[in-house]
Amino acid sequence: MKRIIVVLMTLLPCFAFAAGSSVPLDKANYDLSDQASLQTGAKLFMNYCSGCHSTQYQRYERVARDLGIPNELMQENLMFIKDTKIGALMENSMSEELGAKWFGATPPDLTLVARVRGADWLYTYLRGFYEDPSRPFGVNNTVFKDVGMPHVLQELQGVPRKAFETQLIDGEQKEVYVGIRADGSGEMSSDEYDKAVLDLVNFMVYSGEPMQLERRSMGWWVMGFLVIFTILAVLLKKEYFRDLH
Repeated sequence: MKRIIVVLMTLLPCFAFAAGSSVPLDKANYDLSDQASLQTGAKLFMNYCSGCHSTQYQRYERVARDLGIPNELMQENLMFIKDTKIGALMENSMSEELGAKWFGATPPDLTLVARVRGADWLYTYLRGFYEDPSRPFGVNNTVFKDVGMPHVLQELQGVPRKAFETQLIDGEQKEVYVGIRADGSGEMSSDEYDKAVLDLVNFMVYSGEPMQLERRSMGWWVMGFLVIFTILAVLLKKEYFRDLH
């Protein structure tokens, strides 16, 4: 009984972290076979996320190989910690103490975030920031209320604000929330930004399970083997018992 209680207490934080959002989530139509998307996602992660978040259960060399990036380009453009080897784990240079001091809590490792939260949650979250002067970093999030993270992709999106429209409801004119709209000051258009976020999510899904495509392919081969083996086994059984009937 004590063992069961210990296991439940250990898993409780995981259940809380994986709790669903009350906000409707947008569908993230990611594609792990799209290598160009994964490369763009890796570039975005390393340039905008890796300063605070690590993916310490991955290695640079494995990511470079899986995504078709030459080691030299990986070292030159996507590895920012001095004297880091290509075979090293993808950690960041910020200490836990400084992270807790600057953000109120240490920024978590994101290797498995897509497996815990889900791709749709990540996609909606990254597109859910909006301007909120009352918050320490000047932004809030529709999916994660009172989030303690700055909108690191704001230079790409522009300043996002909640948009409202006046609509006639039950005979009365009412202000209705219709989504988040950027002010146009970003480097990307709305469609380009959505595509960039999807590429980033694609990379995070890959990070959570680098062997996913290989596992699926292997699964089909295993199923095919089992089908052929079953047919042979049935034919062999009939041959053995043919004279008994």
